[in-house]
Amino acid sequence: MSAREELIATTRQALVGLHQELVRYKLVVWTGGNVSQRIKFDDGSPDLFAIKPSGVLYEELTAESMVVCDLDGKVVAGDRSPSSDTAAHAYVYKNMPEVNGVVHTHSNYACAWAAVGKEIPCILTAIADEFGGPIPVGPFAIIGDDSIGQGIVQTLKGHHSPAVLMQNHGVFTIGADGKSAVKAAVMCEDVAKSAWLASQLGSPIPVPAAAVTSLFNRYQTVYGK
Repeated sequence: MSAREELIATTRQALVGLHQELVRYKLVVWTGGNVSQRIKFDDGSPDLFAIKPSGVLYEELTAESMVVCDLDGKVVAGDRSPSSDTAAHAYVYKNMPEVNGVVHTHSNYACAWAAVGKEIPCILTAIADEFGGPIPVGPFAIIGDDSIGQGIVQTLKGHHSPAVLMQNHGVFTIGADGKSAVKAAVMCEDVAKSAWLASQLGSPIPVPAAAVTSLFNRYQTVYGK
């Protein structure tokens, strides 16, 4: 197996485990949702990415079932059709070269905020740590072309948050790799639930702006390093 083939195989295998994390944290049901990861080659070849196949149950996913695409969303390896969100993922990778992992979920609490078109306010230090401020809402867009990808890039480019709530749809997260994007999806749902509960008790108190900046910088550069 060549180095190129080995890298593709390793990425496909890693995606099997990352998809199971979505199930573990109850972020998806049935076959909805997906994880993708960019594949970069040392020889300078164009980047590819691997993504979940369309309509396959999570317990049936295998490394071989993962579909490999180029950054135009064209299939280059795999026997199945790629996720219906493939065009969105491709657009993100093409327009945000720093992003190497993308996740999409329909997790309940985050989707509730998306359904009413409200950002998740920065009312907890955990939100400041992970998202650097409120989790923003992206525009309404129809599945099938790169419209969702355009909304993700438009909303998150230059933004601290690795998560966006696409209006009337669900959560998309980005990261330095697939694992980072999965973590952002897990944390997005966790804080979405806390923020909703807080809103039922009264008027949540925003974290002061100066503290948000300090908390985010500390968490991103010191915590766990």
